[in-house]
Amino acid sequence: MRLAVRMALLLGLAVMVLLIAREGPSAILTPLARAGWVLLWLVPLHALPLLLDVLGWRALITRRTAVARLFWIATVREAINRLLPVANIGGEIAGIRLLLESGVAGPVAAASVIMEVLLTIISQYLFVALGVVCLVRLTGAVALAGDLLVGLGASLPLIALLVALLRRGSVFQRLQHMAERLLGRHAARLLGQSANLDAAMRELWACRGRLGTATGWQLLGMIAGSCETWLALRWLGQPVGFGAALVLESLTQAARHFIFVVPAGLGVQEAGLVGFGYLLGVGSDLAIALSLAKRMREILFGVPALLSWYWAEGRKELQHVRDFGKY
Repeated sequence: MRLAVRMALLLGLAVMVLLIAREGPSAILTPLARAGWVLLWLVPLHALPLLLDVLGWRALITRRTAVARLFWIATVREAINRLLPVANIGGEIAGIRLLLESGVAGPVAAASVIMEVLLTIISQYLFVALGVVCLVRLTGAVALAGDLLVGLGASLPLIALLVALLRRGSVFQRLQHMAERLLGRHAARLLGQSANLDAAMRELWACRGRLGTATGWQLLGMIAGSCETWLALRWLGQPVGFGAALVLESLTQAARHFIFVVPAGLGVQEAGLVGFGYLLGVGSDLAIALSLAKRMREILFGVPALLSWYWAEGRKELQHVRDFGKY
C-alpha cells in the first residue's frame, strides 16, 4: 500500500508540474498576485461548509456532544486526510479516537464515523448529479453529462452492496471470528466489541430521520463549499455564475474522492479544474491558479488543526508520564 501511495504521489506531482509548465508560471502567478491578500478570506470562509458537515455528524451521535468539540475533531480529520499520505482513512481513525476521549462509547463513536463516511459517499453522488444538471444547462454538453451519469450508475451496485453488508451483514462480528481463526483469541481481543459495533450500526439504520438529517446537512455543506470556488474566481479576475462554480466544485471533488489513493489529490484536482473549466470558459491558467488558491487554503486551515492535535496528544502523554511517576 505504501508503494502504491508513493507511486501515486509521484505521478500526481508530475501531472501538476506538467500542467504548470505548459501554462507558464508567470501566467499562473499573475492572477494570484492581482487578487493578493483577499484570497486569505478563503481560510475563515471554509468554516461554514465544515460546520454544516459537523451538524450532520452530530445527528448520528446518540450522546449529546458539544458542537465546538466536534468541529475541532472535524478539522483534525480533514487536515489528516488532506495533508498527510494516509489514503483518506487516517482522519477517520483519529476521529474515532478523539470522540472516545470526549466520553462517547466506543461502538457509538465508531458507528457514527463509519455511517458518516457512507452518507458522505451518498451525498457526493447527489452533489455530482446536481453538478451534471448545471453542466447541461450551462453548456449543453449532453453527451459528456450522459457519460458522467453512466459512470456514476456503474459504481452504484458497489455502494448498494456496502450498504447491505453494513445494515444486515454483521460485518464486524464476522471480522472478529476471522481474526480468532487467524490470530487466536488473545490477539482478536482488539475486535472484542465487534458485536456491539454491529448493534450500534443497526440502531443507526433504524433511525431514518437521523440519516436523512445528516445527509441533508452534508449536501448543504457541499453546496456551501462551492462559494469558495465562486469567490476565488471572482477575486482572480474570472467571475462566473454560482452554477458554474458548483459544477467545478462537484466534479473536481468527485475526481479527488474517486482517485483517493493520490495524496492531497495532487494533479487530480488540477487536471479536473483545467478540464471542466475549459467547458465553462475558464482558461487553464486561471484554473490552475484557482487550484493553488485552494491548496493555500487547505494548508493554512489544516496546519493549525494538525498542530493543535499534536499539542493535545503531547499533553496527554505528559500527563501519563506524571501519573506514572507518582507510583
